[in-house]
Amino acid sequence: MLTRDLLLGDCVEVLKGLADCSVDSIVTDPPYGLSFMGKKWDYDVPGEDVWRECLRVLKPGGHLLAFAGTRTQHRMAVRIEDAGFEIRDMIAWVYGSGFPKSLDVSKAIDKAAGAEREVVGSKVTGKARTDEGWKGGQQEVDITAPSTPEAKQWSGWGTALKPALEPITVARKPFKGTVAANVLEHGTGAINVDECRVHYDTASDDTRRKPVATTGWCLSGSPTSGSMDDSALQGRWPANLIHDGSEEVVELFPGEATGSAARFFYCAKASKRDRDEGCDHLPEHQEGLQLPRGKCPGCGTWKNAGEAQCKCGGQWEMTSNPPPKARNNHPTVKPTELMRYLCRLVTPPGGIVLDPFMGSGSTGKAAMLEGFQFIGIERDEEYMKIAEARIKAQKCD
Repeated sequence: MLTRDLLLGDCVEVLKGLADCSVDSIVTDPPYGLSFMGKKWDYDVPGEDVWRECLRVLKPGGHLLAFAGTRTQHRMAVRIEDAGFEIRDMIAWVYGSGFPKSLDVSKAIDKAAGAEREVVGSKVTGKARTDEGWKGGQQEVDITAPSTPEAKQWSGWGTALKPALEPITVARKPFKGTVAANVLEHGTGAINVDECRVHYDTASDDTRRKPVATTGWCLSGSPTSGSMDDSALQGRWPANLIHDGSEEVVELFPGEATGSAARFFYCAKASKRDRDEGCDHLPEHQEGLQLPRGKCPGCGTWKNAGEAQCKCGGQWEMTSNPPPKARNNHPTVKPTELMRYLCRLVTPPGGIVLDPFMGSGSTGKAAMLEGFQFIGIERDEEYMKIAEARIKAQKCD
């Protein structure tokens, strides 16, 4: 029978109550230190004290997979390393649905000069920020021309790239002796290559034959059945790259006679169904992924969820179209299929997966579906209720 132990409280204090060398793997999505959406819990990446406790409770050779933001990945990795882990690799999760949070320098120059810009056209965009806030779906927005000479000089300049990548630090607890000896003694130290192979597509990879039957999830689609003795043909070796299958990302991969190479590294972003599964009995909230909900008339900045007032001291003007509602309103939900893959990659059969930053429970949900035991720690009571509902829905008992 699968077990799940969901613990409410600060992760450092809760971790101190876990026994030494008691968990097989840690798969977690910790704070990125970006002050995301004004959330206080995201003011910094976790300190060494957290990772030292994680190191202590891991079995020798146990792996840690920790998501991070591109701007703060270096701080996350250094703190993990300084806590005593050895950095083994980095997995890149690439997606095409990120929205650039960039300042239009030309518009900012005209605004500072009090100059009005001429509307010269319009364009359709997937999501637009307007005077009424964020509007999802296909939106038509104005195209304006620079007014002042300085604005014309800096037309086309911005301040940020489009986010399309989240790095995952791959670290391992040091151990004595050989990997073979450690695996035999503790069951940890290696990664599950065959169960995480990227399976060949039956239509475009017939020349390489079909893979053996597997219960594992395929990055490139549904598992295919067949038989062969050569393990080298079971599928492509798992790579340190995974993407969401969006058109923007797929176009970056080279094409070939048998189709785009992108099919070997696929995982979609979390769907609404994935996010809300098991949460039917919970109340709806304003969906966390929609950032601005008001504008300060004093300085023109937008209000983010969780902020009490504008930094300039002005009062917010709330929008007339609030963000849509959702039962799982956690702002950084990871797709269950991605978390299943990561759990399976570093956890021995029947092993214990720990997530010290559980959030809305995606790791726990994934661990249950993969047949692992799970320990989750979360300090927010609202998110704990969501995590309990999502994990319980997997009928792990």
